[in-house]
Amino acid sequence: MKPVTKIISTLLTLIMLGALFVWRASQNLERQNYTSANFFVFWLSGRLLLDGQSPYNAEQWAEGHANYGEVEPREPTFLYPLPLAVFLIPLGLLPVGEAYFIWQILSQTAIAFVVFALLGRWRSESHQRLLVPAVLFLSFFGPVYLTLQIGSLGPLTLLFVFGALHFLDREQSFAAGLLLSLTMLKPSQGITLLLLIGLVFLLRRDWKAIAGITVGGIALLLIGLLLDTNWVSSFQQSSQAAFDRRLGVQPNVWSFSYLACNGNSTCYYNLGTAAMLTLLSGTSYYLWRCRLKMTNWQIFNFIIPIAFVSTLYLWAYDQILYMLPVIWILGTLVEKRRSYIPAILFLIVLDLFSFFALAQQALTGKDLWSLGTTFIILVALFATQRMRKKLAPV
Repeated sequence: MKPVTKIISTLLTLIMLGALFVWRASQNLERQNYTSANFFVFWLSGRLLLDGQSPYNAEQWAEGHANYGEVEPREPTFLYPLPLAVFLIPLGLLPVGEAYFIWQILSQTAIAFVVFALLGRWRSESHQRLLVPAVLFLSFFGPVYLTLQIGSLGPLTLLFVFGALHFLDREQSFAAGLLLSLTMLKPSQGITLLLLIGLVFLLRRDWKAIAGITVGGIALLLIGLLLDTNWVSSFQQSSQAAFDRRLGVQPNVWSFSYLACNGNSTCYYNLGTAAMLTLLSGTSYYLWRCRLKMTNWQIFNFIIPIAFVSTLYLWAYDQILYMLPVIWILGTLVEKRRSYIPAILFLIVLDLFSFFALAQQALTGKDLWSLGTTFIILVALFATQRMRKKLAPV
């Protein structure tokens, strides 16, 4: 492609995506009750810290909902680690509506950046042309669609994981470990991710990456302790209560174990533990056998969905991390089939099923069907894995 043509193409792409981002953010601002969405909880936690209050104080939490959102709190207190509220203070500096709109723009920009950077690993024009179609289709991928509506923190976690992959590929393991430690801002997501990727680091004897995770974890702990010496126990109480209230409605082994045992606590605890350990040990064995044949990206692709299914508490919007395996699948299909048709068909199937799962969640209040999204990703991963040459770069 000639330089002038490439510049014009890049400008048109930026204009097109920018217009899409602004339109999408405006639509959500007008149509979504964002004071009843996840975003308001995050915004309020930062706002309370600015006011010299605590998101773990039930009275101050309720007053914040009444004063800033004119809504009743869905949870007695903040459900996340206190260091997260510290990082969200910049959002609290803005009125909630403006903050929600800006968060929408930033989230979509982060998603598009990750898609662009991952596709760029093939270094071919055919993959670069996938950028706009991929971003358009993924904006209607259920987890991304829901993430933008409710203003969740998924795009931030996506950047952490992508950044870790970037640094690992450049043998900057300590920086990768630091970024991975930030997934503990949502512990239910971070614990299983770190457990599996930590095993890979141990097998590789990558002590710098392990040191990065350790230093990052200690830093998060200390940030919280500077504000509230009891924040860990407060967080544990609130998160445990939330977990108990939502058993049987999430797409993981614990909820399905709860349903299989008809709510019997001893039964579902033993069955859930057995299912989780089976998944984690089976994955660990697979990683041990195949670690030398798999790139960092392929390892992340496999770990992310397994970690999601094994953990205690996650929702469909947390599946935004599936974008890493999705882009790998798309790129591989284009590379091996030399056609965009299989990649587009895969995106259509993924969008349709994930939207069906969201519709079921809206109708029933249960997010169980999102397990099917995980199944589709894993099947597609194994299928495309067989298509790649053993020494194929990426």
